[in-house]
Amino acid sequence: MARIAGVDLPKEKRIEVGLTSIYGIGPTLARTVLAAAGVNPDTRVKDLNDSEIAKLRATIENNHRTEGALRGDVAFNIRRLMDIGCYRGLRHRRGLPMHGQRTRTNARTRKGPRRTIGAKRSK
Repeated sequence: MARIAGVDLPKEKRIEVGLTSIYGIGPTLARTVLAAAGVNPDTRVKDLNDSEIAKLRATIENNHRTEGALRGDVAFNIRRLMDIGCYRGLRHRRGLPMHGQRTRTNARTRKGPRRTIGAKRSK
């Protein structure tokens, strides 16, 4: 099993798709990494030999921020926005969308499930 950047890659998938399971690597960056390491993108993860895995691991670790370091950077950037009190920071703090979307309807991903608000029935 190939373990790169602390992530076990899925064995049955092509390496081009398998690399996208690493946080910070999408389809385009996966293709770039494979080209730099000289690995065929159509190879299955289970068919990689040790030298190819070592090349991929070295290419990713030396040239790209992934997993824990990237998560820390993103969290730090969001915390910085909240500390300086800018508009985007306030929206993060309140759990609302920050890129101008409407909130009267929709925005359920950021706001969470609906909470019914209504008059309580008196007996």
